[in-house]
Amino acid sequence: MHVKKGDIVIVTSGKDKGKKGKILRSLPDQKKVVIEGINKMKKHQKPSRAIPQGGILQIEAPINISNVMYLCKKCNKPTRLGSKVLDNNERVRVCKRCGEIAD
Repeated sequence: MHVKKGDIVIVTSGKDKGKKGKILRSLPDQKKVVIEGINKMKKHQKPSRAIPQGGILQIEAPINISNVMYLCKKCNKPTRLGSKVLDNNERVRVCKRCGEIAD
């Protein structure tokens, strides 16, 4: 996966196109991510010990990884990520636009 938990991404297609958010959870086996405040859906919850009042909750649903792009901190634009090996044999992700290290 080209993005990971904690990255700031921008949605490139769908009903939330153009919105930015932080990745809360990644689901690599399903090729999906959960982004803070994006792709909200309503869930009807029966009362339980954890949620005694029950009701209709709004939760973030997973979105396909192909519909998001990493948002570079330096150039502040959506970009693809490449990889680079540093002198100490450490592999890092880099911005394809400006060359800034993403990790």
